[in-house]
Amino acid sequence: MSTTTKMEFAVEMTCQACVDKVNRVLGSRKDVKSFSVNLERQQVIIESSCASDKMKDLLESTGKRAVLQGMGSAAGMIPLGAAVSQVHGGEGWEKGVGCIQGVIRFVQTTPDCCVVEGTVDGLTPGQHAVRVHENGDLSEGCESCGDVLDLPKENLKSKLYGDLHTFAASPRGRGQFHFTSATLQVWELIGRSLVIHEETNSKRVACGIIARSSGLYQNDKKICACDGIVLWDERDHPVAGPLRKQKLEKSSSAQL
Repeated sequence: MSTTTKMEFAVEMTCQACVDKVNRVLGSRKDVKSFSVNLERQQVIIESSCASDKMKDLLESTGKRAVLQGMGSAAGMIPLGAAVSQVHGGEGWEKGVGCIQGVIRFVQTTPDCCVVEGTVDGLTPGQHAVRVHENGDLSEGCESCGDVLDLPKENLKSKLYGDLHTFAASPRGRGQFHFTSATLQVWELIGRSLVIHEETNSKRVACGIIARSSGLYQNDKKICACDGIVLWDERDHPVAGPLRKQKLEKSSSAQL
């Protein structure tokens, strides 16, 4: 039986017609176990065994933007933890040009089950591995992340604790994965690094720090307190740095 998680999305709904569209697309899916829609809060809660990216795409098929705000256990348990790693690699990733970029999420659904999902773009087509490394140190890129994390666990046999999963990147360079682990525990990962390797030669091609992320109902902001960007417009701006500032300045000038 597939493990389900609950996902909280902010969806740009403005009227009952928007709600009806969301109800139709979710209600027609067998892989959606349950869902609730709140127009006033612009919130949709989905319980599913699918990856959050697929649910986001499904919501956006209504013509409304959707943003994942939190994930958690579907069993109604006390939140056990969630984490995220935004990985980058290659030259020029700050500009989003010709580079590797991806997001990997971890959700502890029970003490003995961690759901891991990720999407990485810009990879060389072929087999890759996703691994947790000892150090959260990116001062020298992926080379300063240390070795693959090795913690003593009874059910690991000969496998290293941090050796998580292998996946194939498509001819277009996209790799996606969604799996569960009986040994991973989120609280042992936070502050370390996640590294994407080429499987053939174990070359480190992308990496990022594993940080705590919001669980269900822990992130309800709609406007960035730093620069006033509305949640729905975040994807149109760089995450941080001078390029974000330049984008904001251009937008302000265009409105004058």
